[in-house]
Amino acid sequence: MAPTTQHSRSHALLLFQKLLNLRDGASPLTLILDTLEQSAKPVVREFVARARISKSKIIFVSFATLKKPADIDIFVKARGKTPEALRSEIVSHYPTGPPGHAHKVLLIFDTLNPLCTAIPSQIPQVLSSLITGPAVSLVATYHTDVPLVLSPQSLGEYEPHPLTVLSHLATAILRTSNLGQAVERKRARDRSLVEPEFGLREGREGVLVGLQIRERDAEGLVVEMEIRRRSGRSVAEKFVLVSPPPGGAPLSAAKSKVDTGARISLLSDHPLLRDIHEPVAEESAEDAATTFSLGLSEKQRKDREGIVLPYFDAQTDIGGGEGGRILYEMGREDDFDDEEDEI
Repeated sequence: MAPTTQHSRSHALLLFQKLLNLRDGASPLTLILDTLEQSAKPVVREFVARARISKSKIIFVSFATLKKPADIDIFVKARGKTPEALRSEIVSHYPTGPPGHAHKVLLIFDTLNPLCTAIPSQIPQVLSSLITGPAVSLVATYHTDVPLVLSPQSLGEYEPHPLTVLSHLATAILRTSNLGQAVERKRARDRSLVEPEFGLREGREGVLVGLQIRERDAEGLVVEMEIRRRSGRSVAEKFVLVSPPPGGAPLSAAKSKVDTGARISLLSDHPLLRDIHEPVAEESAEDAATTFSLGLSEKQRKDREGIVLPYFDAQTDIGGGEGGRILYEMGREDDFDDEEDEI
């Protein structure tokens, strides 16, 4: 693999780790888009676990969650409250201290769909008022397959959809999908078959059952990251997140300085999703001395050694100190100029 490609892949992995660790205000607003096939709860639990390690205050705003989740400091019930009352209650739980010593705050919304239905035009103002400083990181989930019932009074005809506004405001977007379904699509592509569809795209009548396609060896979920840097450049990459089983022994963390028990790797590095047509060439001593790998087979290497370069006889000593003299024969289309040096 070329060093440039390897560097970009490592850089994307470090950015994802930085986002999960809430380091240096990596993303004031992180939007998680999930579906019935793959919930965003494993990603939210990873945010909570890393926030507990960094001793950040965790505030959970509930629209659909009935019981207080584990490792949550403050549990706020938001259903039935006005935006002003909800904001006042959330901000009242922010830690206070001397300037320059503010503690980190992880603010979690279990779903934004009720807010997008009730006040679609006020979503930017409400979310912006909750991010009062660089110490506050907002992580919100939006269910993409839950339809929004928008009335003409709440949303104008020419106003953008709430999801479009959220995608524009978010500095990081995480899209979750089922790993088992990704494996099934990969197998279909390898056999030159039509990729199967799942969930609502399947177009079947009846009850929709999520996570029906699951491989025993494909535990985990796929997370597609899109993070917007301060320079305006967007970095996109796909990862596989394997969370530890609830109540069980934590898994050994890989490629992470924070031991939360989760394993994170690039999607292209997963054993079930690696490209079977990708050539794997052994690194020779000649390739090790270069900054890139030629990836030549044995036959190609022999053919390269047998190639006779043009004007090869000019590289030998012809005699009389004329070694290295350039030999050139003019053609009919050449226009000889007397002012040029003699060839």
